[in-house]
Amino acid sequence: MSLVNFLGPTPGVARRRLLLLSISCISLVALILVQSAGAATAKSTSTAAGLKKARWGSNVTVTYAKGAVRYRSDGLPNHARQAEYALPNAGVVVPGAATATAGADPTKAQSYDFTIPTTPKKAKKTTSTSLGTIGVMISGAALYNPYEGDGSTVAVQSNFTVKGTNGADVAFLDSCSGHPTPNAGAYHYHALPACVTAQVDKAKGPSHIIGLAFDGFPIYGNRDIKGRKVTVAKLDRCNGITSATPEYPKGIYHYVLPDTATSRSSIRCFAGTVSSSLVQAMPGMGPRPAGGPPPAMRSFVCDLARQPVAAVTA
Repeated sequence: MSLVNFLGPTPGVARRRLLLLSISCISLVALILVQSAGAATAKSTSTAAGLKKARWGSNVTVTYAKGAVRYRSDGLPNHARQAEYALPNAGVVVPGAATATAGADPTKAQSYDFTIPTTPKKAKKTTSTSLGTIGVMISGAALYNPYEGDGSTVAVQSNFTVKGTNGADVAFLDSCSGHPTPNAGAYHYHALPACVTAQVDKAKGPSHIIGLAFDGFPIYGNRDIKGRKVTVAKLDRCNGITSATPEYPKGIYHYVLPDTATSRSSIRCFAGTVSSSLVQAMPGMGPRPAGGPPPAMRSFVCDLARQPVAAVTA
């Protein structure tokens, strides 16, 4: 239909139809603007009050300002470690019992200084976590994703032991689901750290904050507000869930570290927006396998490429 036919045969009809058409266009534009404004100002919940209730280790300093928390620590966990760890032989990225030997604990002090938002926002698309630090824990140590240096081997699933200097079994991952990187000595967790939850949780009670992911959402153990175990089936693909917690009784989106020896043992992706300044590489792990970066890192880079600018910058 042509515009002339639509406006009608007489000037009066044409004016009325043109007025209706103008009103419709104005309404449509207004609706688009409102929707755009809503998308630009997505709701976020301040985490500051809850984070102030967390039991940060004595080696951790947290300060709050301008919608962010500054986390500083020496990276040394405030719990016991093994005297020895199963360490990869020279040139080995992902060791096994045949390619590792027992060595003195190589853990070294780090200089962690991260500024993390206290008004986290869910992103339209998730972002794969990188190899390296993806969050910080109340113990002063770092949290890594589930994978070892090849980006596909699940650390807790592939745990093993070798014989130590005194003939005893020495584990790759200790009883707290953590270990140090062999060169940089950066101690980190790949799964639920039972020795950390034991510092803040009571038996069969609810989980309390044990860490903070780099997108600003808090990290918890595997029990809900009533002390019931939170299974993987209840979590989204990033191990997240929105529910009440002791620090946020009205509910908040948070990550859960379920007690599992699978790729869901730690956070595989960020549900919220992440500052590019917080993207960490795995420290001191030696050369990577030939053929480019590991699968997890390739996925991470591809996800960043697909994200809008606001999703990867603070």
